[in-house]
Amino acid sequence: MPKASEIKKFAAIEHNGKVFLVKEISKLTPSGRAGASLYRMRLYDVATGLKADESFKADEMINLADFRRHKASFSYIDGEEYVFMDDEDYTPYTFNKAQIEEELLFITEDIQGLQVLTVDGAPVAIELPATVDLVIVETDPSIKGASASARTKPAVMTTGLTVQVPEYIATGEKVKINTTEHKFMSRA
Repeated sequence: MPKASEIKKFAAIEHNGKVFLVKEISKLTPSGRAGASLYRMRLYDVATGLKADESFKADEMINLADFRRHKASFSYIDGEEYVFMDDEDYTPYTFNKAQIEEELLFITEDIQGLQVLTVDGAPVAIELPATVDLVIVETDPSIKGASASARTKPAVMTTGLTVQVPEYIATGEKVKINTTEHKFMSRA
């Protein structure tokens, strides 16, 4: 078990019964009264992605978690269970639909760059690629000559995701979507 002063950026730690990724570390040295250094860490919950800020004394012991990323592919659906397959050793990772409901808006059969996050070998979350290509199944008809316009219209993708697209985009087109901001980027 390392001390708080030995923890590095992007380490996975266990704190309050949860596993967090350390994204930022700042050292605070209180002046006067011989105060010990404090390490303020910006933590992100691996399972939910929620942010937490915690402070630790320099000599406070912290548990490291056995956290790993595995490149994976979407395999199949079994009722309410979604199964992903490890690209290297073909280990199946099963998630309940409720666990990955938001990620399912971007997952298609041919998605590339997907990663499964595991803690102690158990799958806890899915990490999406920065962008995905999706096909529009429903949107208003494209307007001829609207290419110079900055106006947008809603478009429904094959996965059920709805995003705003420029007026010149038509039904059936493949578009690139930013997975973090849920925004249209370009035609694919």
